[in-house]
Amino acid sequence: MDLKIENTKAQMRKGVLEYCILCVLEKGEAYPSDIILELKTAKMIVVEGTLYPLLTRLKNSGLLTYRWEESKSGPPRKYYSLTEIGVKFLIELSGTWSELEKAVNQIKKKK
Repeated sequence: MDLKIENTKAQMRKGVLEYCILCVLEKGEAYPSDIILELKTAKMIVVEGTLYPLLTRLKNSGLLTYRWEESKSGPPRKYYSLTEIGVKFLIELSGTWSELEKAVNQIKKKK
């Protein structure tokens, strides 16, 4: 039973991870480790091996862009931000999230 619940929890988190990443980037451009820190702070446990493929997919879909910035300590850093299409996509997802949240809360209500 324990293994099954952990798998279900992980699947639920994965389902909203893309939305959460876009929400983080709505606040402004961010370096991947900053995105991971914000997600972890919100209890959305994420590792680099999960984040980087998602960032690449979102970039290839035209939702994100990035710029390189020289680092004082180490290699250049890649900072991600939303594109205009990404902003519109996020607005649409936010509407869907609100609808899902209302539906789930309605279903959860006790009579």
